[in-house]
Amino acid sequence: MPITANDPSRKSWLEVPENSDFPIQNIPFGVFITKDDVVTIGTRIGDYAIDLGALQQLNYFEGIELTDDMFIQDTLNDFISDGQKTWRLVRNRIADIFDNTNGELRDNKDHREVVVCKMDDVEMQLPVLIGDYTDFYSSKEHATNVGMMFRDPANALLPNWLHIPVGYHGRSSSIVPSGIPVHRPMGQTVAVGETTPVFGPSRSIDFELETAFITTDVNIMGENIPVHEAEDYIFGMVLLNDWSARDIQKWEYVPLGPFLAKNFASSISPWIVTMDALEPFRCKAPKQDPTPLPYLQQKGKHAFDINLEVSIEPEDAEATVVSNSNFKYMYWTMSQQLAHHTSNGCRVNSGDMMGSGTISGPTPDSFGSMLELTWGGKNPIKMKDGSERKFINDNDTVIIKGWCKNAEVRIGFGECSSKLLPPFVRK
Repeated sequence: MPITANDPSRKSWLEVPENSDFPIQNIPFGVFITKDDVVTIGTRIGDYAIDLGALQQLNYFEGIELTDDMFIQDTLNDFISDGQKTWRLVRNRIADIFDNTNGELRDNKDHREVVVCKMDDVEMQLPVLIGDYTDFYSSKEHATNVGMMFRDPANALLPNWLHIPVGYHGRSSSIVPSGIPVHRPMGQTVAVGETTPVFGPSRSIDFELETAFITTDVNIMGENIPVHEAEDYIFGMVLLNDWSARDIQKWEYVPLGPFLAKNFASSISPWIVTMDALEPFRCKAPKQDPTPLPYLQQKGKHAFDINLEVSIEPEDAEATVVSNSNFKYMYWTMSQQLAHHTSNGCRVNSGDMMGSGTISGPTPDSFGSMLELTWGGKNPIKMKDGSERKFINDNDTVIIKGWCKNAEVRIGFGECSSKLLPPFVRK
């Protein structure tokens, strides 16, 4: 089925600001609360939120097989479960409805007033009920940097890293949408030169620049998915800040890996940008050497050219851009990650989320964490207000942005923004 929604010549009858992340060619999916306190599934064009629940009730999806309540829900899980054919039909239909040559909705004032909302009048929610969350470790540059800092610089990568997409299972209960602040966690840490831990606030809170993909129902328990089919089960992508407490992590990660240092908070952007919308931005992934085992081998373009930017905004001060990176640097692709994830028969369901792992590029300004940008705190970053950062301070806001751009169109994710608050105090 052709992806007609991607036609770069399309224009919308809704005003779209220049360089908007959300032209009519994007049509992401999310969940929001309207000014009338109604929770609905929606999409976005320019600075307008589109109520898909209202559109469905007004029969604008006639001819597409959808349950009566498909978009009158508080999560996208059921829609995602319907599979790629339905996603594409719905997205193509939305593009037709808002095309500037189509007056059906545009010229119906009563319908337009209940379907089209200003973004300022809605409150974004978590787009899916995330049943399970897996975080990968798939940037060779990031893994090398961390290995150089904490292990043998001459053997920075562990022997398995070039053979499997390394990952761990995270905590879905702590995933929050952009705009929700997070608290500095408490935990056990050990000071330099000491051997006995103390319990208290983490002193080394870090961001991790990541993306994540959201899956549909992939398999039954025991079934593995071939790498060449894996992309069919990926609905779309979000931006992800996988907050990390580096001092807690340093003490706890041996022998079983990340635990409390990583599960206190993960922030995601609220709009899921579909893989269909990202199709024009495919590119080749980095060369893999040694060649992966046959079940992970793939040909063609399976990476995506997504520009990424991280800023730190102190309270009452101007934001400072600290990192400029790109998703295309990732060594392991999303399809390889998903194929490996199911290779042992692990079940993957609709709404599951898979984090990319920290996305670091080849140059120091493209590193995806403060751990790397300041090299463990040895090289503090100078902020625009004159202050310095080794890690994230209380009341700093970390802002991640992501977008794709070619000569014809720009497709973006909006932003993933979250403020770090002091430790939670029970009243």
